[in-house]
Parts: sequence; structure tokens; C-alpha cells
Amino acid sequence: MSIAALDPARTALLVIDMQNAFVHDEGTLGASGVDVKPAQATIAPHRRLIERCRAAGMPVIWTLQVHLPDDASRARKRLASHTAKRKRVSALAGTWDAEIVDELKDLADDPTYVVVKHRFGAFHETRLDALLRMLGVEALLVTGVTANACVETTLREAYLRDYDVVAVTDCIAAVRPEWEPTAHAVWSHYLGELATSQEVIDWLDGAGRGAEVEGLAHLLLQTTDIDAAERFYVDLLGFKVRKRERFRDGRPLILTEQRMGITSGRKPGDGANFDHIAFHVRGLSGLVERARAAGVRVIRGPEPNAYGLSVYLEDPDGNEVELIGPSEEGGK
Repeated sequence: MSIAALDPARTALLVIDMQNAFVHDEGTLGASGVDVKPAQATIAPHRRLIERCRAAGMPVIWTLQVHLPDDASRARKRLASHTAKRKRVSALAGTWDAEIVDELKDLADDPTYVVVKHRFGAFHETRLDALLRMLGVEALLVTGVTANACVETTLREAYLRDYDVVAVTDCIAAVRPEWEPTAHAVWSHYLGELATSQEVIDWLDGAGRGAEVEGLAHLLLQTTDIDAAERFYVDLLGFKVRKRERFRDGRPLILTEQRMGITSGRKPGDGANFDHIAFHVRGLSGLVERARAAGVRVIRGPEPNAYGLSVYLEDPDGNEVELIGPSEEGGK
């Protein structure tokens, strides 16, 4: 298997704990003698990957590790916790230590996609799983720090919840770099796939080229006499009416189970007797980019409708062709 099997429209980027505490020289790890240069080396590929994912309409979700100065739950432990092995407790709530590093902070601009956690795992007693399900996410690209604690715990939690998991290796750093090869071997054997940020970007770029029509969605027949057309198609031929509604311009619309819609508006002598034809497509955004590059006129869209997300293109004869993709492709 490779990441090519994943659907970008059902994938999210999960950025783990890129905070001053774990990345900045003056953060808790740096002040405790940990070499944070490997973590800092992930900032540039992080930014490039995040910007590319956002441009593709993929949700980018951030986790923040936040500790409390007085944690009664942790205090009852008889053995020393990992926080006791540092110069101070990291990422205390409300402190500079807990903030996202300056180089990435501007990209975390929507609080909806910032998940606060109090332990290693991003799923443990947080709203992350509910958020992913509301977004229709089935696969996670995971990045951040640190490899053997918060990142690995989250990879395991995601895998156990049946998400497809990809660890983006050049965007993940360990407290000790010599631990990384073993971590990668375990992850790739048990939990998911390994990929570099460039491989992910290439996959996103390739997803657009792989966009294609999957099948007919519906045909909208434009008639001179909608009552006569209904008698012919419904009463005589047995088409089943699924729904009746009106267009924005007031024209009546009869939707049938046979994927043909019937409306009015055709005048005697008109050359064409259909309003437009619609197709279900895979990779809607990629197809639209390809159409624009080819000089095809985009009549309107993308816009949501009852079927998902639609874009209307003009074919060489001036006909409207509607492309319908999943609503998740509309950006998050």
C-alpha cells in the first residue's frame, strides 16, 4: 500500500505540539539540556506542507500540550512522571512556553482546528475524534514533536480507531535522534505508512491529475410543456418522481429516480432540449484546475447543492456541464 490509495478529500493533516516548550531554544526542553535543533529543522518543511494542504482544501488540525501547575491526578503517582525529569513543568497553561512557535503561529488561525490535550495522546479525553468525524476524515497525515511520546502515542490511538495513518518523517523530531530509526520501523510495520513532506505534496499534486468523471449524475430535460412531459415520462413510461421543487428563477423541477430532471423553459424551435448534463466526478478541485488551465469557461461554482459540491463548465458547443463532487472538497 502507499499513500496514493488515500482520498485527499477525506484526509487531514494533524500537527502535534509545535510549541515553544518543545522547539524553541529557551523552551522547557531546551532549558533542560535537550538539543532542540532537530525539532527546529522541521519548521520549514512543516510550513511548506501546511500551506500546500490548506491550498488543497485539506483541514489542518493543531494540538497543544497544556499542563497545569497543580495536577492532582499526576501527583498521586508513586513513580516520577516524565515532567519531573525536566528543569520545570513544560507548557503551563497561559504561558509563552505553551504557545505555537512564531514561525508557524500565523497558520493556526482558526480555533476550531486547535485541540488542547493534557497527556501525550491527541485523542485521550479530547474532542479530536468527534471533530474528525464531523469533517468526514478517514486518514491522518501526522507531524510534530516528539516522536517517541506525543507523536507515537497519537499514531497508536489513531490506528486503534481505524484511521489510516501516515507519519510524515521529515516533519517529526525525537528528543534523541538515535531513537528515530526504531520508531520508524515499528510505525511502518504496525501502524501505517511513512512518507516525506515532498512525497505528500507530490501525492496532492498527482491527485488533481488523476481526477476523472465517474458516471452520469443526472440529465435535466428542458420542455415546452412540462405537464405533457410529465404525462409522457411519468404516467406512460413509468419514471418515478423522487422530488418536486423550484429553481431559483422560479421554474418548476421534477426529479426522478431514473436520474433525469424535467423542467420548463424550452421554446418551440430551440435547438437543444436539455438544460444541462451532470456527472459525478472524483477529484473535483483537480478537474476544475485542469479546466481553467485549458481555457475552459467556468460558468459558476464551486457551490453547494443537494448533491454535494457543484461546478458548471461550458463545453465547446456552449452547453452547461455540471460536475458534482463530495461536499468535503469545498474547503474546511
